[in-house]
Amino acid sequence: MKHPKLIFAAILIAFTACTNARNESEIEMLENEKWWGSVTDLGNIMPFDNETVIRFNHQTQNFNNQTTPLLVSNKGRYIWSDSPFKAEIKDGVISIEAARGAVECVSAGSTLRDAFTAAAKAHFPASGTVPPDLFFSVPQYNTWIELVYNQNQADVMKYARSIVDNGFPTGILMIDDNWQKYYGNFEFRPDRFPDPKGMVEELHKMGFKVMLWVSPFVSPDSQEYRWLRSKGYLVMNAEGTRPAILDWWNGLSACYDLSNPEAFGYFRKTLTDMQEEYGIDGFKFDAGDPERYLERNILPYDGKSFDTEQTELWAKLGLLFPYNEFRACWKMGGEALVQRLGDKEYSWDGVARLVPSMIAAGLLGHPYTCPDMIGGGQFGSFIDIDQDKFDQALIVRSCQIHSMMPMMQFSVAPWRILSAENLEICRKYALLHQEMGNYILEQARHSAQTGEPIVRCMDYMFPGEGFEECNDQYMLGDEYLVAPVMDQGTSRSVKLPKGKWMDEEGKTYEGGETYLLDVPLSRLPRFTKIQ
Repeated sequence: MKHPKLIFAAILIAFTACTNARNESEIEMLENEKWWGSVTDLGNIMPFDNETVIRFNHQTQNFNNQTTPLLVSNKGRYIWSDSPFKAEIKDGVISIEAARGAVECVSAGSTLRDAFTAAAKAHFPASGTVPPDLFFSVPQYNTWIELVYNQNQADVMKYARSIVDNGFPTGILMIDDNWQKYYGNFEFRPDRFPDPKGMVEELHKMGFKVMLWVSPFVSPDSQEYRWLRSKGYLVMNAEGTRPAILDWWNGLSACYDLSNPEAFGYFRKTLTDMQEEYGIDGFKFDAGDPERYLERNILPYDGKSFDTEQTELWAKLGLLFPYNEFRACWKMGGEALVQRLGDKEYSWDGVARLVPSMIAAGLLGHPYTCPDMIGGGQFGSFIDIDQDKFDQALIVRSCQIHSMMPMMQFSVAPWRILSAENLEICRKYALLHQEMGNYILEQARHSAQTGEPIVRCMDYMFPGEGFEECNDQYMLGDEYLVAPVMDQGTSRSVKLPKGKWMDEEGKTYEGGETYLLDVPLSRLPRFTKIQ
């Protein structure tokens, strides 16, 4: 699925570059050179090449996902800048202007893998630490799509019991937004959660770990707001006269200033106190998107932590909690942070973006990534469903993709929206993911030592074999080539690298060729090299 040859995009990004230590640089692209990087959510238009026009405009937005100051090429070069930048790729020249500091370009070898491993070693070395095993070995479940803003104890427990009753593996259960009284408060709403500690204890007995949604925002004119303001723990407006009121998707709120060490420590203690009181295992750290913290809007405690720096501090807070999840992140590659792709629409376009975005996440230093929620994270698509008109195949294909990824996450309840036959297919692939758990864990541990992606683009693994523009199949670690169906069809072509390969049905193939596969709804094509 090659991207169009002319593309315009505005994005918040940070990158490294190849030659000068200046904040502006022009880099000539080599013959047949392709580039990946910058913004996870642009995976579907990668690789960028010398026929593509792309305009990255710093300090605008992060496209709802992880950004990293990195571009890597299939010719072994990488570009890096510690700050956001604006860049244009046009007529074989990459023009970059960093917001702050220098841009450098490094020639590190001759392949995409050479470029990535050199960049990782220099700028985001692997920490040696892996997120908890449970993230990789069994599915995750998030209450967002089923409950939206009506998070409540009775329905959380109903959802959990339905997971067990329908034969799905227990795993991590995330209770999403609006469990608390209001933003900045970390007490369960008593009208909706009469016994939150008892609820968590019961979920633990059922085999779940429990995570809670949190954000850095604080409802104005609340008791917490007044106290945090008195302590100087909130980001101030640009004039420094009062706390800034920032516009985000849930309204207008004040916001923690994590550049203040005391505010950072207080937030951490608030969360650890919650863990002790209720037995919570960890937190989904939502929001924190850098466009909320633009220099024209805020004056931070340290006078310098604008936009991306606040986002990075949010991730550093989350890193203190092994059970964490992030959707927005700035840099922080190589760390034991669990990432999730930004919410995709319930659409075939959303499904088709999963593989290229997962490839992009890995090349930006985030191997421990989950491909959004199965079927998409936009709740409106799942309200008042007419099963006769609802495209169940989309859910099944999304589920299949998740099953052969580092993580898989259910949110919409498949037993609510699927026929018995299609529910059985989804259960089969949830169990496949569990069966793959040990292998996926091995790949995660390898990433923790080397920084290498778990989901790898074909050119990363097989340079020089014509896979530069292939973004609809991938390698899961070294062993499995996965070629999911990402549209409404029941067939697809797959190009196999050199050598001899065997599919999941035991059929063998000679590599170096392209094959048209029959892929009924129950099938996920995957191959292992046997020679």
